Amino acid sequence: MSKTPPLDSLRFAFGTLTVLPVGVTRWDREAARAGMMAAPLVGVVVGGCAAGLGLLLLFLGAGALLAAVATVAVPAVLTRGLHLDGLADTADGLGSGKPAEDALRIMKQSDIGPFGVLSLVFVLLAQVAVLAQLYGDSWVRGAAAAIVSAVAARLALTWAARAGVPAARPEGLGAAVAGVVPVGGAVAVTLSYLVISAALGPFFGGQGRVRGVVAVVVALIVAELLLRHCRRRFGGVTGDVFGGLAETAATAALVVLALGG
Repeated sequence: MSKTPPLDSLRFAFGTLTVLPVGVTRWDREAARAGMMAAPLVGVVVGGCAAGLGLLLLFLGAGALLAAVATVAVPAVLTRGLHLDGLADTADGLGSGKPAEDALRIMKQSDIGPFGVLSLVFVLLAQVAVLAQLYGDSWVRGAAAAIVSAVAARLALTWAARAGVPAARPEGLGAAVAGVVPVGGAVAVTLSYLVISAALGPFFGGQGRVRGVVAVVVALIVAELLLRHCRRRFGGVTGDVFGGLAETAATAALVVLALGG
């Protein structure tokens, strides 16, 4: 098996998970494997941009709430809202209570149902509330939380693309990346980014290193529970499910970081 050049894997990761104009040069399973293993790096960049805007507003005299709103807005802009849209569609599909084929058809519709609206409201409110709290405590805590949560969100995607997880449809992003990441590769990537979370830990106060690691682990566990539910309901993953997993993991990580003072 040939090795995917690092630039190709980064182009796949950033080209599929952001709107950055990187130009995806390969769209095969090998490139998808390398790209999904590089997904957490996308989180570092997206989280860094989100934190950067939040800090800029704070330094210009804005309050913690506005900085939090801006921090949440940046990932939405950089993904063209696809993760949020995926969250809403997944919620509508799960909430419909219909068989897999009908639920998948509901998810493909352009409108958003009540379950999707409620999911978006609660997730966005939770993210803004936590970041406002952390920015209010310390500008560096808010910035670190933005990065940790963005990394956790993309780690959830790496795990969702692991071997053994099927696609619910024969087309789309879900089919392109389903089952491409070896479990051992997902473990190795996770351990690497847990080190980053631990390094940012001191910014979260007492037991901060533990809190940073626990935030990522809890986020992955919550995302895994949602993934398993989606597999039971839909028969596999879709691009919408990937978006829902990312937003769920990011929110779970933020909630953990807000606890304990």
